[in-house]
Amino acid sequence: MPGLSGQQDFAGSGPPTWQLRPIRDERVHSRPAPRTVAAAVCLVLGVGLLGGAAAGTWLTGDTGEQTVTEGSFDEMRAAWHNNSVDDLFPRVLEGRGAGPGGADRRWLRVGVAPDSNCRGAFDPLLAKALSPVGCSRLVRATYADETTSSVTTVGLLFTRSESAGMRALRKRFAVENLSERTDLMPRPYGSRGTVSADFGDAQRASWTMRVLSDAPVVVYAVSGFADGRVVSDPQPAAEATEKGETSAAAQAGLGHDAQGIADRIERRLRDAAREDDQ
Repeated sequence: MPGLSGQQDFAGSGPPTWQLRPIRDERVHSRPAPRTVAAAVCLVLGVGLLGGAAAGTWLTGDTGEQTVTEGSFDEMRAAWHNNSVDDLFPRVLEGRGAGPGGADRRWLRVGVAPDSNCRGAFDPLLAKALSPVGCSRLVRATYADETTSSVTTVGLLFTRSESAGMRALRKRFAVENLSERTDLMPRPYGSRGTVSADFGDAQRASWTMRVLSDAPVVVYAVSGFADGRVVSDPQPAAEATEKGETSAAAQAGLGHDAQGIADRIERRLRDAAREDDQ
């Protein structure tokens, strides 16, 4: 793919900065016991982080993209610094019916990466594929399921592109099936001192990546086992969630984790941008 000006945003390495609206950070500093996690989940869910029934409907690959105005497109681009960490990455996510066989899932946030540019955040080939839309900012968080058996990093890449560029990249990802290539998996964020500490490139088991056409954003999520095991046969979430699939990622529900968390974080982003525009 011919490199555009945005490619420099993905190359090399550089120190991250923290510019999201500051809040108190609650990072988990040790592997929480299932009972402790469940208690925390129940406590936080009591305040209705995901808005009840609305969360229950955001379960499938249908992202619910809407036609947006130029103003709302720009609001989406600014959402990473117009909203707090908790606005975009709530401390607890509830996935009613989001697991294998329609089972309920709950995820607890265990780490938040400093907002950064995209240098070093993606494997080189994926960085090259994304480079035409550029990188304005990248924000990421990592979640563990309530049994602390799986971990999932979810990311929001805010691009420099206008709508035409996003539509072109989305089309290319669809036509060339780039979202399901194992050499184009996004990288995880392992938070030291938490259950995700050993979550690295070799632990990637399932993932999803979607280029939005109505917003300058790429949403992705990548999941793995919390025990740090190396995965030799990662599988895209679209395959790992198919009925009857028997891969390790599918049987552990890692495709459902990646897909369910990405769905909900995308919804949070849209809701936050819509509120900013009012």
